[in-house]
Amino acid sequence: MSRTPHILIVEDDREIATLVSRFLRNNDFRVRAVPNGREMDVALRDGRFDLIVLDLMLPGEDGLSLCRRLRNDGAIPIIMLTAKAEEIDRILGLEMGADDYLVKPFNPRELLARIRAVLRRAGGVPAPEVGESSLLAFAGWRLDKAVRRLFNPQGERVALTGAELDLLLAFCERPRRVLSRDQLLDLTQGRAAAPFERSIDVLVSRLRQKMERNPREPELIQTIRSGGYMFSPEIQVAPAMQAAPEQPALPASGSR
Repeated sequence: MSRTPHILIVEDDREIATLVSRFLRNNDFRVRAVPNGREMDVALRDGRFDLIVLDLMLPGEDGLSLCRRLRNDGAIPIIMLTAKAEEIDRILGLEMGADDYLVKPFNPRELLARIRAVLRRAGGVPAPEVGESSLLAFAGWRLDKAVRRLFNPQGERVALTGAELDLLLAFCERPRRVLSRDQLLDLTQGRAAAPFERSIDVLVSRLRQKMERNPREPELIQTIRSGGYMFSPEIQVAPAMQAAPEQPALPASGSR
């Protein structure tokens, strides 16, 4: 990013919010910290943010509810913080649309690394060289790698989180190949950012909700028993001038 990334921290523990805010500012981020969902809404109306660090346990509306609401409104990257270490809580956070998940207590340097990784996945893909098309076409869908945007067969933009888009790119670059969960973890977030295999299952479920005509009988992303997943459509590289025109993104109604 050419400008300084702006981070919104939603954390009711004042000591943690102050510590994280100071650390991120010392590492060249702009930061705003708020203690609850109501003030988060005010902050989002007042300014633009590149990523939200969202605590799970908040007074009033909790982090899972806020995450789900944020996903219905757009695709801003979200890293969830929580004192709960159970895998079911991590899965719930991902199902609500979080891009990553960090358990308290944590080292601020680990949070910094995860923020940079999520921001890089969300907008760090370099533009294609002159003459090289960045548009992939499959089953009526079009994916523009340069601007990281997905368009459905009707030409409407579909909102994807950074993690969802990374997974779709991994599939599109390896069509009709069986990819294990381990391979998909390494191709997308890497082991440090996604240390448990169920995160891939959650992301696949989210993509199916947004892309499949019937998510219970998927046609695009096939489940291979004891193998992993396979992206079944034929991928074509479309001429750049055929890219879909800019349109507002559809609400991420498929996110859960």
